[in-house]
Amino acid sequence: MASLTRVSRLLQAPLRRVQSIPVALYHENVVEHYENPRNVGSLDKKDSTVGTGLVGAPACGDVMKLQIKVDENGKIIDAKFKTFGCGSAIASSSLATEWVKGKTIDEAGKLKNTDIAKELRLPPVKLHCSMLAEDAIKAALADYKVKQQKKKDDK
Repeated sequence: MASLTRVSRLLQAPLRRVQSIPVALYHENVVEHYENPRNVGSLDKKDSTVGTGLVGAPACGDVMKLQIKVDENGKIIDAKFKTFGCGSAIASSSLATEWVKGKTIDEAGKLKNTDIAKELRLPPVKLHCSMLAEDAIKAALADYKVKQQKKKDDK
């Protein structure tokens, strides 16, 4: 009963203005890719020229699907993504698809999460998003290579 009396007194007390604490804001590069994501969508995962990477981060719940379409010369001609996650994860996916387009599969494999994080100016607490994007690229490349090997083996 004492706690009910205490709560009642608190509810009747006059409201006081509280000083707000400044918070870190996302860099404009993150906001731009979040508000205007590039290459959202899917490619046909059954297509032998399409590699699909599906990765997730259990700690934060982000899930990223990144797909690449490769031409006969080993050049990435298209890339798509679908991401369930925070703004930094979406921005990292969007930037990753932009960067892999036009690259060879070897060049795309050299993209690093640190480059993505630097371009987006991700805060340290959001670096896992750029790591997820790198992992998705590598998984898509690996899937493409497996499909190409299977294609050779079937001949």
